[in-house]
Amino acid sequence: MQDNKNNPVNQINIEISDEVGEGIYSNLAIITHSPAEFIIDFVKMMPGVPKAKVKSRIILTPQHAKRLYKALKENVSKYEAIHGEIRDSEGEIPSIWGCRARPESIAFSGY
Repeated sequence: MQDNKNNPVNQINIEISDEVGEGIYSNLAIITHSPAEFIIDFVKMMPGVPKAKVKSRIILTPQHAKRLYKALKENVSKYEAIHGEIRDSEGEIPSIWGCRARPESIAFSGY
């Protein structure tokens, strides 16, 4: 009989290519949604440049979006327990980015 502790039934073998493993830097996320999906666009803004491009787009079902929310919330809590509270710069985006837009004008809530 096999020992289930060494061979979990729900284990998934995930592979990542070198290109994807390098990652893409993002300092802005734009989130939109419809009844069927959430779309997260990851953007890289450069100082003094008023235009930016979406570097990556992730499309999730509402159920997966909620799972991501819970996992991110849990991991932020773990991070803050070790490193201290993350300072949140709510309000305006820093003027070094070449704009003075408020977050709600950037992070759309739906189509």
